[in-house]
Amino acid sequence: MKLIMKVIAILLVLLTQACSSLPSTSHKNMAMEQLIIAEPLPTNYKSELAIARLTDIIQRAELTNEQRAELYYDRGVRYDSVGLTNLARLDFNRALRLKPNLYDAYNFLGIQFTQMQEYTQAYDAFDSALDLNPDHKYAYFNRGIALYYGGRPQLAIVDLNEFHQQKSTDPYRLLWLYLAEIEVDPALAIKNLQEKAKYVDDNVWAKSLIKLYLNEITLAEFTQALPYGLTSQQALTERLCEAYFYLGKLSLLYGEKSIAANYFKLALSTNVYEFVEHRYARLELDRLKDGE
Repeated sequence: MKLIMKVIAILLVLLTQACSSLPSTSHKNMAMEQLIIAEPLPTNYKSELAIARLTDIIQRAELTNEQRAELYYDRGVRYDSVGLTNLARLDFNRALRLKPNLYDAYNFLGIQFTQMQEYTQAYDAFDSALDLNPDHKYAYFNRGIALYYGGRPQLAIVDLNEFHQQKSTDPYRLLWLYLAEIEVDPALAIKNLQEKAKYVDDNVWAKSLIKLYLNEITLAEFTQALPYGLTSQQALTERLCEAYFYLGKLSLLYGEKSIAANYFKLALSTNVYEFVEHRYARLELDRLKDGE
């Protein structure tokens, strides 16, 4: 905990030197010239051992097609968790060839197609997941994100609102809904964010993200909330991954593309591969390079 508090103290000093408030007309105080970088997560050795064990079973054991499909899917999830997305995609496709009704595999493929900006294929994958399991809540979330990045915010709102309604106290669901809504009607998006933020517990750390988006706190105050409830370096790195990504999105809303790009790079540097924020930080950088 002492290490976490030391890191946060340094971060707070650096940010306080660069900014004092978050005015609604400018975003210059999101500058991050000396922002501290999180300690990247090391590769999870348990995942590496699991991949080796699953590979051995797939190659040596006598299995039914359904059993082999499940093992391919499990190995694909493990590959995905350590950032080996191409190997993961191969295994998800292998699993579906053996078991075409494996809806979770379609969901993962949809995420990967979104990251590759292959939106039509992503929509098809998520549609397949939902056809097989209409109650697959994360397929709604992930399809909503694909629609958002695919330039179809009105349709994205439908899916993201469905996902948000399933747990209206979740600050991250609310932020993604807001990001889609602001593309359609900024004034209404802000009003909705203010109203729906009331259902998010003030004791939840990410509530400070919403307050920052609503201009209710400064960046320095936001930084002070970073260590809330943390007990390990890993927890700090995971939280910084989230913080960097949403700071990047906020910077984009203010037109600060270069600052946003740096935040997205910091999110990627955490190596928190399984977090949605890490998954789409690369996509955000690709879009910035393409001038979108």
